[in-house]
Amino acid sequence: MSKKISILIVDDEDSVRDSLFNWFMEDGYQVECAEDAKTALSKLESDNYDIILADIKMPGMDGLEMLRRIKLLKDDSIVIVMTAFATVDTAVQALKDGAFDYITKPFDPDDLSHLIRNATRQISLTKENETLKEKVVTLQNVEDIIGKSEAMQNVLSEVESVAQSNSSVIITGESGTGKELIAKAIHSNSPRKYFPLISVHCGALTESLLESELFGHEKGAFTGAMYNRKGRFEMADNGTIFLDEIATVSKKMQVELLRVLETKTFMRVGGNKEIRSDFRVICATNRNLKLMVEEGTFREDLFYRLNVVNIHVPPLRERHGDIPLLVEYFIKKYCTSMNKPAIPIHRSVLKRLEEFDFPGNIRELENMIERAIVIGNGKKITLKDLPLEKNIKITSVESLDELEKKHISNILLKYDWNISRTAKALQVDRVTLYNKIKKYNLKSTNK
Repeated sequence: MSKKISILIVDDEDSVRDSLFNWFMEDGYQVECAEDAKTALSKLESDNYDIILADIKMPGMDGLEMLRRIKLLKDDSIVIVMTAFATVDTAVQALKDGAFDYITKPFDPDDLSHLIRNATRQISLTKENETLKEKVVTLQNVEDIIGKSEAMQNVLSEVESVAQSNSSVIITGESGTGKELIAKAIHSNSPRKYFPLISVHCGALTESLLESELFGHEKGAFTGAMYNRKGRFEMADNGTIFLDEIATVSKKMQVELLRVLETKTFMRVGGNKEIRSDFRVICATNRNLKLMVEEGTFREDLFYRLNVVNIHVPPLRERHGDIPLLVEYFIKKYCTSMNKPAIPIHRSVLKRLEEFDFPGNIRELENMIERAIVIGNGKKITLKDLPLEKNIKITSVESLDELEKKHISNILLKYDWNISRTAKALQVDRVTLYNKIKKYNLKSTNK
């Protein structure tokens, strides 16, 4: 470790303090001393020490009482007790009260050095674990959600607000908007972040398979059940369970889900032992659950149990300003995975992307960029690499001339302003195409 380990020596005997002080200083530690427990506690209020070496028998407050108070001040403190009265009862009591270890007087220098090295190793492991935990949080934090638009900033604000609570959340939004990513962001910013986030895609499973997936099963519960299997609710203990496509769950499973959410207990399929699990539930759907309740296809009591907080993820057509950021991200992602250098995209093509509705949302945009990188020439992404011409965003205020101008411009860009190929695609001759280019003052920007 780069930082010196600090040691506080607490002993009422001058000779013990002096010898230990010199001993540890020679070994390269940072050392301070206190002649009694009261002085030591006063020092601990203003300074932190990695290791506290304290005598058990001192006038006034003894070492065991000081140990208890230190643990109240700082539970993770490493305290080693020293005693000349090496009874089993004293040692056991010290360990019960939170001591790291104990050593008897007179000291064996090798034993004491070994003990301090063990304590130092424990400090290193604790700090490494804290660093790893911070890295895990960083990997799944809200910063991973790409979007600077006002719509997405509102979503992120809601994520941060709800993350610290234990309330159930329903995330709504069209298919491909990134609802699962929002669920991950909620979990990774919650007190449950060091425990698992367990995902279940309800729409992909039949009723019987979903029941087994959620609750687990016992060996022999059904044909093919060759061993006991934990369910997703059991695996999510102390963490979060994410139920995607919750609207597809059958009426029978809705009843089962309601009971589990209310009691936090369940039994495996084929089992008779009640299992308890402490989990938070987050759901996602692209359907209108409130309408389904009115139609009688979704239980009202389950809906209100789940819908404590609702977060709506906007479709891509309502956050066009985020498209350049998403395109940049996907280009980097797929170029890296294919061992290709980053491929530029012309600003005119990027502008064209911002004019499209993307019914498949982010998933569709990602698919387009991946396809462009696979089939493109590797020099730049052009319109011919992107299947966009059939997906133009048309408004009722546009005239026929404006529509024709846009369509001709799209096809010219698609074929890199190759007049012959563009004319053929438009099913007009070259002269007609030249006249249209002149009429609409179209100019090539694909340079």
